[in-house]
Amino acid sequence: MEAPVGRAEGWGGDPLVRARRSAGRAFAFLARDRALGIAVTALALLVCLGLLGPLFWPNDPLGIDVGSSLLPPSRAHPMGTDSVGRDVFARFNEGARISLAVGSVVVIVGALFGGVIGIVAGATGGWVDGLLMRTMDAILAFPPLILAMAVTVGLGSGLRTAGLGIMLTTIPYYARLLRSEVLRIRSLPFIEAAHALGAIQAAAVFGYAILTLAALGFVGLGARVPTPEWGTMITDGLQFFLTGQWWIGVFPGLGVLIAVTAASVIADRARDILDPRGRYAHV
Repeated sequence: MEAPVGRAEGWGGDPLVRARRSAGRAFAFLARDRALGIAVTALALLVCLGLLGPLFWPNDPLGIDVGSSLLPPSRAHPMGTDSVGRDVFARFNEGARISLAVGSVVVIVGALFGGVIGIVAGATGGWVDGLLMRTMDAILAFPPLILAMAVTVGLGSGLRTAGLGIMLTTIPYYARLLRSEVLRIRSLPFIEAAHALGAIQAAAVFGYAILTLAALGFVGLGARVPTPEWGTMITDGLQFFLTGQWWIGVFPGLGVLIAVTAASVIADRARDILDPRGRYAHV
């Protein structure tokens, strides 16, 4: 029979020791799991391009040079140029910054509002719990993309309204997660499991936010022209794809694919790294 987890063992003693053990386990798992290593590296590369791209590639993402329009990838323009001569690589870097920023804000703000709703619902119970959870269920009843589109159309297209629409669709997931953990707050193993669930949820929501933002931009409800957002860039490239200028839409499409796939892999592996009962808990 398994011995019950005591307070000292459950909380892991010294927080510094716990942090070192967790970090060591994470790095060991990262070294053994090639897919996770590739995902983390790819996402880190996109972050670097978004944050540091303008420093080592100072071309203006909005600068127009009609004489250099539709140039294929070259040393001067690694990702070519678009129909009005704008450097696609500079626009790709700016699009990475926008997408990652929106994804991060959606995760943080969605977790904040959803967490407060979930904690209040779980702690108070009764009619307050019922009212809040029925409201969350009503939001979940709508397909997330359709709801985000409806909010964006109602408030006007743009990055801010697109981000608001995406954030609204993520709040119920955090609310339900926090409510379930509040109801089981007396069980220490569940408290530790909550950290794993939170990390998994954050990574999944991050990928979802980037994909939904690109979808809204693709249908003309996201960033406004000429803002270099990946979804808008894909739309711009569609009309030139069949005439041979594939680079205009393919590179931003790859950016979306890499970001969403990396976030999905990280979310899938987070449970194995952080779950104290997971099969990799003793790595």
